Amino acid sequence: MSVDAREWVWEHSTSRGTARLVLLSIADRVPDEQCVAWASLTSLIERTRAGRTAVRDALAALAKSGELLELEHLQGPQRTRVYRLPRAATWLAKVAAATQEDPEAYVEPPAETDAVPELDETRLRRHGIWPREGAESDPSRRNPTGAESDPSRRNPTPRRAGIRTQHGTESDPQNRSEPKVNRNGSSSGAAVTSAAEWQVDPASRTWAQQQGHLDRLGEEGLAAADAKWRLHRAAWKARSAGAWAADWRSWIAREHAPGRPNLYALPGSGPAPASGMTRAEAHTAALLAALDEPTGTE
Repeated sequence: MSVDAREWVWEHSTSRGTARLVLLSIADRVPDEQCVAWASLTSLIERTRAGRTAVRDALAALAKSGELLELEHLQGPQRTRVYRLPRAATWLAKVAAATQEDPEAYVEPPAETDAVPELDETRLRRHGIWPREGAESDPSRRNPTGAESDPSRRNPTPRRAGIRTQHGTESDPQNRSEPKVNRNGSSSGAAVTSAAEWQVDPASRTWAQQQGHLDRLGEEGLAAADAKWRLHRAAWKARSAGAWAADWRSWIAREHAPGRPNLYALPGSGPAPASGMTRAEAHTAALLAALDEPTGTE
């Protein structure tokens, strides 16, 4: 479902620059048609390679435009903020309703008068999103764009903030259930490991197969991409298995198949997307590849 949310951003969002990157980063975590996802300020800074102030300004601009809504009464794992893409949710609802009768039907983009689908909060719990506790005294609530210090990934997940059920699919972008092979012993419950010790979990393997990356790269190509990822991440600090899994998926999504030309950032300016990738995935892979290039401002 994150593919559909990203497709809406690419095709219909009016955002630009850092705001567009922030919106794409949040859309990449959307697990279903409700278009709700959690994200910390720190993770958005890392994903967009933008400064803290720039990301905060982008969140404020997106909220003002109506393309992003913060659900202040909800919280994700480690008390992260929860956002919704209301116009994307409206768009997906219109598409679903129209294509029930005619799969080839053309659907007009949502208008200002179109109602946003009602939110089913009970379904969000399978993705680690719960009602916020102690909202009145929550210090992060006083800052609409996130606290100065987002929760550390080393901190144990709050009691009601983690994923409680196993109902999510293995390829769910926010299903962070981790096999024991990726957990180091710790009395505090904060499981961190190095990139070399982290093993590809079943959810990531299933994701690679369902998204077409296994067909695109092949077993040998996937193994080579994994080896290259470990080499480039060898000097990174220890992180949680969920964080490594997200980083590994991002790497695989933009890894080029052996013997195939590179992706281009602009549609129509280069070869067609690699087999097994949707147009939105090709856009995202190209954008992420471009962000890896040195800019001289690091």
